[in-house]
Amino acid sequence: MRRAKGALAVTIATGALLTATAPAQAAAAPALTAAGAIVIDGANGTTLMAKDADTKRPMASTTKIMTAVVVTSLPGLDLDQKVTVKQEYLDYVYLKGASSAQLKAGATPTVRQLLYGMMLPSGCDAAYALADTFGTGTTMAARTTDFIAKMNAKARELGMASTVFDSFDGISPTGNNLTSPRDLAQLTRHAMTSPLFQTLVKTTTYSTGGTATVPAWGNTNLLIRERPTGYAYPGALGVKTGTTTASGKCLVFTVTRNGKTIIGVLLNDEERYMDSMALSDWALGPATGSRTALLRSNTKPIPDVLD
Repeated sequence: MRRAKGALAVTIATGALLTATAPAQAAAAPALTAAGAIVIDGANGTTLMAKDADTKRPMASTTKIMTAVVVTSLPGLDLDQKVTVKQEYLDYVYLKGASSAQLKAGATPTVRQLLYGMMLPSGCDAAYALADTFGTGTTMAARTTDFIAKMNAKARELGMASTVFDSFDGISPTGNNLTSPRDLAQLTRHAMTSPLFQTLVKTTTYSTGGTATVPAWGNTNLLIRERPTGYAYPGALGVKTGTTTASGKCLVFTVTRNGKTIIGVLLNDEERYMDSMALSDWALGPATGSRTALLRSNTKPIPDVLD
């Protein structure tokens, strides 16, 4: 959640996971540093591998996947509806030390822009604006509480038995903003049926249109960020990063290659990018391309935006 920078190690762990169910090639799944993980077939939801996949854990900003799902599935949603940025959204980000879309107080971004501001730079100010706009109530607190209730209702609808939300952005006020890798993969598989959601999470940069103090938002996800000049992984289509002290580094990813799509979840994983690529290569066959080779052969630390 915080916008500090760390270093991403470039060693890929290998070995077998006892809980893995190998794909067609019957190779052993790579060992992971993640506390909890899962990879599923994006087409039919079949579990390809799992590591402690049903244990509830903090999810950090991967929470925003559900925030986006709730907003984008609202009947009659007008993506061009303008929302006035309140100073309270900016104060919240400052007080929490949270990741920010750097919105300007008094600016009037559209709902579409707020969705990009939430999903690309992981803006908690943008998430607050969406929750405040689409929750019901006479006060900001009432509206955000109602919006979180909508998130929990959607989780129940999707059968996410190990998931509970107390936050619209992953900054948990009670420590009870929890999910499991299996639930988060299930949510993501549902989310990826939406063309709008697909477009959001695979976008590398998006213009702020003057509604923020930066000209454009960049995606925090190194698997797709800054293509073609950055460290992009072939076939990656998103989805969301997340980091807090409680959650550690988290990553939800989806990759399409050789006519097959996988969805993966890594919770509390210091090697989230290396592990995601190792799992993708295991499930889909090795990726080719200079960017992947660069990622894996680089002897210097690769900057990792901690969200």
